[in-house]
Amino acid sequence: MADRLTISGTGCALADFLYNGISFDGKDFKKYVSRQSGDGGLSPGKLVFTEELEKFAGQPFSEIHRNVVGTRTPDAFNVGGPSLVSLIHAAQLLGNSDCEVKFFGIAGNDGTGKKIHDIVSQTGLNISNYIASSDHATPFTDVLSDPDFDHGHGERTFINNIGAAWDYTPQQLTDDFFNSDIVCFGGTALVPNIHDNLTGLLKRAKTHQCITLVNTVFDFRNEKNNPGKPWPLVNTSDDFRLIDILIMDCDESLRISGQKTIGEATAFFMTSGVSSFIITSGAKELTAWSGGSLFEKTGILKLPVSQMVTNELKLNPLRRGDTTGCGDNFAGGIISSVAWQLKNHKKSNFNLTEALSWGIASGGFSCFTVGGTYLESSVGEKRKEVEQIQRAYLKQIGQ
Repeated sequence: MADRLTISGTGCALADFLYNGISFDGKDFKKYVSRQSGDGGLSPGKLVFTEELEKFAGQPFSEIHRNVVGTRTPDAFNVGGPSLVSLIHAAQLLGNSDCEVKFFGIAGNDGTGKKIHDIVSQTGLNISNYIASSDHATPFTDVLSDPDFDHGHGERTFINNIGAAWDYTPQQLTDDFFNSDIVCFGGTALVPNIHDNLTGLLKRAKTHQCITLVNTVFDFRNEKNNPGKPWPLVNTSDDFRLIDILIMDCDESLRISGQKTIGEATAFFMTSGVSSFIITSGAKELTAWSGGSLFEKTGILKLPVSQMVTNELKLNPLRRGDTTGCGDNFAGGIISSVAWQLKNHKKSNFNLTEALSWGIASGGFSCFTVGGTYLESSVGEKRKEVEQIQRAYLKQIGQ
C-alpha cells in the first residue's frame, strides 16, 4: 500500500430540503400515509419517489407538498445522500492525515447542483469527478422531520426525485475509481444503473484488491416492482463475498435477506459470505458481526447508542438538530476508522468495536445539527468533537 491512502466512493448524492417539526400524527400528513408496503405512500423512516407518491395520492407533487408543509420555506438546505454525506464526513475526520477521499457522481446542470458543489468544496472532499448533467435536474429529497416521534427520539420521512442520477452509469467509473485502497458504494438504490450493476463493480474492485464497503438505503424501486420479495443487492448469493463491510438499517436488512426478524437476518448474513456486517436501529442497539477476513473474528456484537449524546440532548434540548444524516455519518465514521486501521494493521486484524465506536460517535454528533453535512470553521474541528464522544463511548462500553 502506498504511503498516501485513497478512498473512492459513488452512489446517492442530492440536495436535501429539510422541513422540521412536521407532525407524523397530524391529519395533513396522515392522509398520505402508506397503507401497504410499496404502495407509494409516506411512511416514517422510509423513502418514496415523487412519481409514486403522486400516483398514490392522485395529486401532483406540488399540491401534496403544499398540503403537508404549507407555504413555508425549508428550514435548511443541505447536501445529502448516503454516499456523498458519508464521504464528506470521512474527509473531515481524515483531514489531517495522509488520506484522500474522492466522490464520483452526478448532479444536474442547474442552480441546485451549483449550490451543492459550492458547499462540498468547503469540506476537503475531492469532487473533481462529480460531473454535471444538462438533461435532468439535480436529485433532491424533501426531508420531513418529526423530532417528537418515537417518544422524542425523532424520525424522518423522505420524498425523493432521482433526476440526473438516472444518467449515471458504470462506464463513468474510470480506473481512477478502482485504483483505490477502499471503495464505497452508498445508497446505490437511488442511482439505478449503478445499483443494477453493483456485482460487476464489486468484482472489478476486488481485482484491484480494494476493501469494499456498501451502505444501503431503502430500495423503493425493487419494493414496488416485487413487493414482499428480497431486494436484489447482488446478483447471486455467492456475490455477498465481494463485500467486506455491509451497513444496513433494520428494515433494509430484513428486505435484503428476505427474513422476518433481525435474528433471522443476522443468521442469514453470517452465512452469506459477507466479510462483516452492521445492522443499525436508530436510537436502539445495533447488531454487528465479523467473519475474520477484515476485522478480527467476532461473535454477534450488540452495542448501544452514545449515552453522552443522549444525556446532552436531554439536558440541553436547544442543541437538538434532527436525525437526518445520522446513518450516513455513522458510515463515514466506519470508513474513517477502517482507513486509520489500514495504515496500522494487517487485514484480519482490524478491530470492529473500534470502528463501531467511531461510527456511533459520528452518528451521535450529527444529532446536534440540522441536516447531515456539517461545515467546519477549521480542519480538525469536527474530528475533535467526534473524538470526545468516541472516547466517552469506549468508557461507556468498558473498552
